[in-house]
Amino acid sequence: MRTITAIMPIEVLLVEDNPGDAQLTRIALEDSKISIHLNVVEDGVEAMAFLRKQDKYAKAAHPDIILLDLNLPRKDGREVLAEIKGDENLKRIPVVVLTTSQAEEDILKAYNLSANCYITKPVDFDQFVKIVQSIENFWFAIVKLPPE
Repeated sequence: MRTITAIMPIEVLLVEDNPGDAQLTRIALEDSKISIHLNVVEDGVEAMAFLRKQDKYAKAAHPDIILLDLNLPRKDGREVLAEIKGDENLKRIPVVVLTTSQAEEDILKAYNLSANCYITKPVDFDQFVKIVQSIENFWFAIVKLPPE
């Protein structure tokens, strides 16, 4: 099992096309008591290249957790989630869907594709920060993450 140490930061892959939301996530994680390395990609094609260590991502770190938006350009988050959970080398990485969609069909589809949880992004800055910090607390302080 992956243990949290000061030597090895938690590797987080944020798949988010909105620069503002990516920046808010970065700000929310900056105050962390644990070491977190945040990688950000802007679309589903880049996410899969990162995860498969292709092209410019050949030396990318294996993420301990993925924060995934659903509404992405080129390849949407639903397709990315299906590919991750269908790949023997990636399927154990926890995927937190973090999106603006409150649609019941999106929630159901995400869980049917084996998302580990589904969170609707709040519009309010303070609430957004609280949500990201709650994700951090639960996934990095409480949960035992699978080994690479």
